[in-house]
Amino acid sequence: MAEISYFTEEGLASLKAELHELKTKGRAEIAHAIAEAREKGDLSENAEYDAAREAQGHHELRISKLEDLLANARIVDSASMDMSKITVLSKAKLKNLKSNTEVTYYLVSEKEANFKEGKISVESPIGKGLLGKSVGDTVEIKVPAGVLSFEVLEIGR
Repeated sequence: MAEISYFTEEGLASLKAELHELKTKGRAEIAHAIAEAREKGDLSENAEYDAAREAQGHHELRISKLEDLLANARIVDSASMDMSKITVLSKAKLKNLKSNTEVTYYLVSEKEANFKEGKISVESPIGKGLLGKSVGDTVEIKVPAGVLSFEVLEIGR
């Protein structure tokens, strides 16, 4: 049985757009590359043809994985969530107790995580450590670089 993945509406729309792009433009580009390579003669010794066919295999695998992911995707409605505790789709404002700096993380599914945008996976060490915490709680989270200590300042959407 496939694993259910939870997404924001934005994240799910992004995956659907990627799948559409792969099925339309991506397939057309690969078909064109295969046709060009085929025109160059003997297929048994044609490295370009072999590379194009291999690229096609990787492309179709990505399409298949996205289709499976989307078939088992669920949208999480943040409006109906309990904001007294940190959960998936919570925006948590934290105070790093060692450096005395504030940071805000948005907890999302692993597929939507993007650290540059402040989106961390609920499967990451920090995400796992924050789940279920409330405003005022302090938490120590073991990460590869050591132990981080945070105080939860705010929880939002």
